[in-house]
Amino acid sequence: MKRYILTVACLLALGQAYAQQNVEFNKDNFKQNKDGFRDAKKKLDDGDAIFNAKKVDDDYRRIHYRNAIPLYVAAHQFNPNSATLNFRLGVCYLFSDEKGKAAQHLETARKLNPAVSPELGFYLGRAYQVNLEWKKATAEFKKYLATLPTDKNKDKIQLVNQHIRECLSGEELQKNPVLVYLDNLGPELNSEGPEFNPVISADETVMVFTSLRQPQALQKAKKEKDEDKIEKAPVLNEDLFISTKVNGKWTPAQNMGPNINTDKFETAVGLSADGQRLILYREENNGDLFESSLKGEEWSKPEELKNINSNAHESSASYSYDGKTLYFVSNRPNGIGGHDIYSSVLDSKGEWSKPVNAGPDLNTPYDEGFVFLMPDGKTLYFSSQGHTSMGGFDIFKSVYENGKWTKPENVGFPINSPDDDYFLAVGASSRFGYFSSNRVEKCQKSSDLYRITFLGPEKPMVLNTEDDLLASISLQVPQPVQVKVQELKTPQSLLLSGTIKDAKTSAPTEAKIELIDNLKNEVIAVYSSNSQTGKYIISLPAGKNYGLAIRKDGNLLHSENFDLTSAHAFTKLQKDIQLKAVTSGSSVALRNVFFEPEQAKLKPESMNELNRLVEFLKDERSQKVEIAGFTDSKGDAAEKLRLSESRAKAVVEYLISKGINAKRLQAKGFGAEQPIATNDTDEGRTLNQRVELKLLGK
Repeated sequence: MKRYILTVACLLALGQAYAQQNVEFNKDNFKQNKDGFRDAKKKLDDGDAIFNAKKVDDDYRRIHYRNAIPLYVAAHQFNPNSATLNFRLGVCYLFSDEKGKAAQHLETARKLNPAVSPELGFYLGRAYQVNLEWKKATAEFKKYLATLPTDKNKDKIQLVNQHIRECLSGEELQKNPVLVYLDNLGPELNSEGPEFNPVISADETVMVFTSLRQPQALQKAKKEKDEDKIEKAPVLNEDLFISTKVNGKWTPAQNMGPNINTDKFETAVGLSADGQRLILYREENNGDLFESSLKGEEWSKPEELKNINSNAHESSASYSYDGKTLYFVSNRPNGIGGHDIYSSVLDSKGEWSKPVNAGPDLNTPYDEGFVFLMPDGKTLYFSSQGHTSMGGFDIFKSVYENGKWTKPENVGFPINSPDDDYFLAVGASSRFGYFSSNRVEKCQKSSDLYRITFLGPEKPMVLNTEDDLLASISLQVPQPVQVKVQELKTPQSLLLSGTIKDAKTSAPTEAKIELIDNLKNEVIAVYSSNSQTGKYIISLPAGKNYGLAIRKDGNLLHSENFDLTSAHAFTKLQKDIQLKAVTSGSSVALRNVFFEPEQAKLKPESMNELNRLVEFLKDERSQKVEIAGFTDSKGDAAEKLRLSESRAKAVVEYLISKGINAKRLQAKGFGAEQPIATNDTDEGRTLNQRVELKLLGK
């Protein structure tokens, strides 16, 4: 009993000592500086009006509390010894881009008056968490839990327990940081204002992002000190910007113009693999998704994604590699948590099907944020407040295998942090990622765009890696540093790109590109090359025998074959294509006509190509054609000649069976003559074993 009384007495004495140091904003405390007090009190009251608004929740705090900071800072400069002011300033910092400053003010508030707010322990725990002080944060959260009656604070208790789990997860993730390099994308893309949500084409040559920056007209007016123009200049607004990579460098970002940008809030959320279809979020109807397409050099006016949008909040979306599946995020009713991941499939009429919840493998009782599906068609990056988050939203990775999503894997520290890490776009090779951050460089107030290099190649020895080795921000990395080369596990896919041009004029041209699954004899997707540049990009995930059919009126059908049925490490292939006009003497190889080994028997996977040839001949009814067979040089020359002729005849017989007049058709065999590749390799011999179509005229 005596010990208890002594302890209480000590605590009271300690409290009185603290209280004696606490100087609140009372005019009696500042009689000798009435003018300074009056100005500081005005700032304080203005800050309090924001802090103590009628309806205050975390969404309100994230939007408005940052506006109270300069007011509170001005008042703090006059009187740094107010427990109430330090507490409120610390809380405001927690909802700003300068969260690291919160702890010092909250600690000061506790020293001045431990009873300044019943929420002090909770916010101090959050402040320690964002500063990576896991054990101190956990201790604060547990002490705070002890103050909450369990029958009235179920939601709060659940939240605090979630923060404790985040701290445990964060401590483990920090012990095993992932190795990444970070490069600021420079002044061509970044400005003094914040940049965020960079979305990229699969080959990382097109980037669309959102920025809150001064309009060029306003920048010019300020340089010229033209007050009239400054007053009439447009208000700051979040707009979409675009940049392309030329010779390995990003061009200066350009505003995407009035077709895309309005006076409403909008942001980029998804870009197709070829960089010609854009999904953007616009603050309409609680938040909806819109789609714009690139036609030549102009982006179309965005159209609402029908059957995807609802009366709820749709915030993010990503295309599958073939454009036929859309993954998106919505907080519509009957979900698993707040915002969940959904998918929808494009039907034969070009309409999106009824959305399906992605299920508990991906979704949690908390919020999921953005989604980004890799061009390999099965690797999904997404953000979530659940799973093994180390605080707020973290980025996770899951792979669709054997009919289900694998357990989401936290992409690790220091990519993820105790703060919200919301958006990450990854190139087709998976070696480079793109995100925005304001925590990479010292004294950075607004977010910039960065490129992440995952498990990059060995870099030369440097004296200071603070700006390019992200792990050095929070870890004591010995200097100088030389990083060991590590193998990067890449997706199994082929990234095919190139230009389509007119063979006669060499001018870029727009053409229809059909991607075909030869084994299933079905069209997977339909693309088009850009009418101004002729550029196309197509991602081909491993596991299929692909046919490519390129068509344009007045030109011969052009085909390519890519057999990826076996495992295939990530590869980039540049394939420039020239379309030949329908004129006498023009010829083209039929790359997707296949025969049984050393036989003239057509394989079933040839049917799609042959049927397209039938369509072409029906459209060009006056043309007579030659079907020419070729082989490699391996084996007896006479036998090869007979085989090539038999194969040509097999194609002619198929065409006749489909209604093509036999008088229009000739079959010739050339054996190993006219090789188009070396016969010393398997790949070369495969190219030489071909059937060609030649126009003979009318």
